[in-house]
Amino acid sequence: MSTGGTHLFSPLQLRSIRPRNRVWISPMCQYSVFAEDGLPTHWHLVHLASRALGGAGLIVTEATAIEPRGRITPRDLGLWNESQAAALAPIVAVMLEHGATPVIQLAHAGRKAQTPEAIAPSALAFEEMPVPQAMGPRELAAVRTGFERSTRLALAAGFQGIELHAAHGYLLHEFLSPLSNQRTDEYGGSLENRSRLLVEVVQTVRAAWPEHLPLFVRISATDWIEGGWDIGQSVAVMRVLAGLGVDLIDVSSGGLSLRQQVKLGPGYQAPFAERIRREAGIATAAVGLITEPAQADAIIRDGVADAVLIGRASLRDPYWPIRAARQLGHEVEIPFQYRRGW
Repeated sequence: MSTGGTHLFSPLQLRSIRPRNRVWISPMCQYSVFAEDGLPTHWHLVHLASRALGGAGLIVTEATAIEPRGRITPRDLGLWNESQAAALAPIVAVMLEHGATPVIQLAHAGRKAQTPEAIAPSALAFEEMPVPQAMGPRELAAVRTGFERSTRLALAAGFQGIELHAAHGYLLHEFLSPLSNQRTDEYGGSLENRSRLLVEVVQTVRAAWPEHLPLFVRISATDWIEGGWDIGQSVAVMRVLAGLGVDLIDVSSGGLSLRQQVKLGPGYQAPFAERIRREAGIATAAVGLITEPAQADAIIRDGVADAVLIGRASLRDPYWPIRAARQLGHEVEIPFQYRRGW
């Protein structure tokens, strides 16, 4: 499937939003909250605003926990109360003011949370971390409720998109993978059962999120371990999610176990995005060692994915999108305060 004349700096329509280009900023934890309440700091304002000024079409916040025990570390953002939504609102407003579409990644760290109250599908520890509590009906209901609450708070804060974090060995991914999910009830065993919680969370969030705004899901397309979650299972489940109102899959990989054998290389995860796009019939974003403008542009022009997410490259250069546009010969808006520098 080709995109014809589409290129990296063409807009992309997603329901009612239209990011100005297809260079997006990947969610990256900043570990900058030193209080216990998950509130953003001035660092988050500067970090996210600078990427908007740098020309990104869409920015996804770091993994933002739906409840206190769902944070990866105590320094991570949270969105489970109105104070957090109010603190995020001016940061969202700045991103919008400078042309970037703001999207929040809602997450639960599961067994990888640094808390003695960690929960998981099964009582299996991540490496040397404490053994988590296997979730029962009460915990399952709390997670669904938590995602719904955070969705409503995200809307109040002004976000224009939500991404559900179902990758990198965190809670929703833990349910998907047979390596971390050894349940014998309706949430374990078969592919349908292991994907049940993700499906329920998608349905819950889609019902609480306005119809005119898009919903993304980030997945790990493979565990990179024999007998684990893989691309075939990913395609099957993403086909289901496409029918439930998910608009785009952010395709990453790995993170479930340190035993993974990752085949690294430039754009190494892009083939997963291409296969999901083609076989599941849903838009995708590619991420992972995408560092050069021509490389990113080829991913779009060749129909591999509908957008690219840059992470470390944007940490090195917040103005990567502007530099890429100029290198590729596209017109791009440069803040007038900075034009003499270009």
